[in-house]
Amino acid sequence: MARWLLKTEPSVYSFGQLLKDKQTVWDGVANNLALIHIRKMAKGDEAFIYHTDDERACVGIAKVTSAPYADPKENDPKLAVVDVKSVRALKRAISLSELKQNAKLEGFDLFRISRLSVVPVSDAQWDAILAME
Repeated sequence: MARWLLKTEPSVYSFGQLLKDKQTVWDGVANNLALIHIRKMAKGDEAFIYHTDDERACVGIAKVTSAPYADPKENDPKLAVVDVKSVRALKRAISLSELKQNAKLEGFDLFRISRLSVVPVSDAQWDAILAME
C-alpha cells in the first residue's frame, strides 16, 4: 500500500464535500509528475486531503477505491483519474506552517515541489503527520 497527499481548492471541492458525497472521482490533474503519481496509485492506497488557497492545511484522510483510469470527461487518454472515498476528518486541521516546523518532514515533496497536486507520502511522513493531530 502506498500513501499520498492530494491537494484540492476547498472552494472547488472540499473535504467536507467528500464526506457528504462519500466518494468521488479525483480528477483535474494535468501536471505530468502529478499524473505519474496518479498512475502509480492502487486500490487500497491512503491519502491525506490537503486544502490549498488561504487554508493550506491537511484536513482529512481518503482511500483510493479504484485503479487509475482515463478521465471519462476528457478526450485525452494521458489524463488519469482514480476513485476515492472519505475515511475521516483529521481531529484538527494541520497547517502548512506546522508541517514545515516538523523535523521529521524535512525534504517532503509538499515543500520541495509546492505546486504539485499529488504528492507521495512515506510511511514515516504519514506517521509524523498523524502524530500532529
